[in-house]
Amino acid sequence: MDGLKINDLYDLTKSLAGDYLKDFTYPWEAIAGIGDLIIKLGESLPADKYEKRGEHVWVAKSAKVAPTAFLGDVCIIGENTEVRHCAFIRGKALVGNDCVIGNSVELKNVIIFDHCEVPHFNYVGDSILGFKAHMGAGSITSNIKSDRSPVTIATPEGKIDTGLIKAGAFLGDHVEVGCNSVLNPGTVVGRNTNIYPLSMVRGFVPADHIYKNKGEVVNKSL
Repeated sequence: MDGLKINDLYDLTKSLAGDYLKDFTYPWEAIAGIGDLIIKLGESLPADKYEKRGEHVWVAKSAKVAPTAFLGDVCIIGENTEVRHCAFIRGKALVGNDCVIGNSVELKNVIIFDHCEVPHFNYVGDSILGFKAHMGAGSITSNIKSDRSPVTIATPEGKIDTGLIKAGAFLGDHVEVGCNSVLNPGTVVGRNTNIYPLSMVRGFVPADHIYKNKGEVVNKSL
């Protein structure tokens, strides 16, 4: 379906994961291999720009990492990225260049494109956030259904079964998520779309739209 594909959502030149993502059609198909990708990429990173801080932990020398932040095994922190006080990067996190990972933010099994901001009290798990995407304070991805059944993607043309028990949100480039919003399992948001604060989002929101509430999604050009 148009709008849901990786090429619809992301500029693949804006992440170290670009070549990896080219091998898939839909973003959720790439979730399972993030850990292996990071290990492969990490071994090839230039020593003059990155330092190794654990068995599979690479941090750019230009990055600023607060002493209270936790960097779990299998992660890359890109150049000029800021990891703030008490950030909890549990592992399998590929964080791009010029990003902000803020106070008390938790990341797990994610690809964060360059210039992405996750700055205040956010949880992002089993998700991919695009170039210059921004999550407002307190907004989170929910990555598992209450009944633990496989996550499906709700679209106007019907549901797509991901086959995954855990799948969070897939935000296209330049997406803005308002404060204290919840992105339910399997949410896909197209490029340049805005999500109002305090929203509860499920399924597919097209590119260049504004999500005000369920049933009220308007085209920015109208």
